Amino acid sequence: MKTHLITASLAAFAMMSSPAIADIPKQGERPEYLISLLPDGELKSKLQSCQGQVMQPTKFSIGHRGAPFAYPEHTAQSYRAAAAMGAGIVECDVTFTKDKELVCRHSQNDLHKTTNIVATDLGQKCTRPFEAAKGGSKAAAECRTSDLNLDEFLSLNGKKDAADTKAVTAEAYLKQAEPTGRLITHKQSIELMKSLNVDFTPELKSPKERMPFDGMSQENYAQKMIDEYKQAGVAPSRVWPQSFNLKDVLYWIKNEPEFGKQAVFLDSRYRKGLDIENPDTFSPSMAELKNMGVNYLAPPLWMMVTAKDGQIVPSTYAKEAKAAGLKLIAWSLERSGDLSEKQGGWYYQSISELVKDDGATYQLLHVLAQDVGVSAVFSDWPETTTYYANCFSL
Repeated sequence: MKTHLITASLAAFAMMSSPAIADIPKQGERPEYLISLLPDGELKSKLQSCQGQVMQPTKFSIGHRGAPFAYPEHTAQSYRAAAAMGAGIVECDVTFTKDKELVCRHSQNDLHKTTNIVATDLGQKCTRPFEAAKGGSKAAAECRTSDLNLDEFLSLNGKKDAADTKAVTAEAYLKQAEPTGRLITHKQSIELMKSLNVDFTPELKSPKERMPFDGMSQENYAQKMIDEYKQAGVAPSRVWPQSFNLKDVLYWIKNEPEFGKQAVFLDSRYRKGLDIENPDTFSPSMAELKNMGVNYLAPPLWMMVTAKDGQIVPSTYAKEAKAAGLKLIAWSLERSGDLSEKQGGWYYQSISELVKDDGATYQLLHVLAQDVGVSAVFSDWPETTTYYANCFSL
């Protein structure tokens, strides 16, 4: 009898992880559901033909913050789930505590939404302690990793990213406290991922604190992240350091060239007027990035595709990047919720007219893989991407 490797390993993981596991999809269900929504044709037939096959881990599949589609992001549970789903690379977003220790969080100031801090005594240490909704004012808080020392940070429980701005109590503000997960340091994430036999893509997050912070400059911060891989004996070939700050990427290229070879420039230039169909707005140009030593460029999904004659096709942005010799990594699949709402929302904005339902997930992924030629795809539920990559032998 055939065994679905990823299904089996995830079932074992669910049994050994936190008892507070709720609303976790059964493994295998998500890909099958997405396939069922595809129109009849070659893509649907091909993906259906792979149902029941043994799925192997692949570096095409990156666990975005772990597997936050169902698990609390940047927790040990989320990372283990991503690895069990076949993600060959797993992401730790890196920021720092008050005592300048590196930890895994998507933002330096998201603890009020992603942990239970506002309902603990540590909530009084927050940059902005919890304030109840009153009159026309919404409930609010701002809690930073830099408000806490490392031990305090690690005492918190991770939860799914949510907050009720109508809440009048801190407990109600948490909105969604289940499932919970264990917070983790950057060093701990390295050891965990080594034990799971997956590779690493740490993202150096932009600090909310003014830099230098207690004597730590931006360059010190960027170096400290790399140093923790060197201290752990991790080969540079297994690490894809990321940043939205091009200066961080160029720092690694110059000062840590072995790690810099795989440094990833996360592209948010759309905020500065970049038009995916107008190369004149690409500043710096794709060729200039390549000449700076950048090898990997990671834009959001929508920047690499456009709609033409009722089809999803590569954008000029994607064509220019490939022509310059840049390798592309896409973010983030499975992050948009129900795609029938708002035609897929922000991540699908360049092809919104073609988005009818969740079947667009595999339609978009197919174009990214086969026509754009991306090297890897971040996903909030890596099984979806792993299934596709295995089916098409990527």
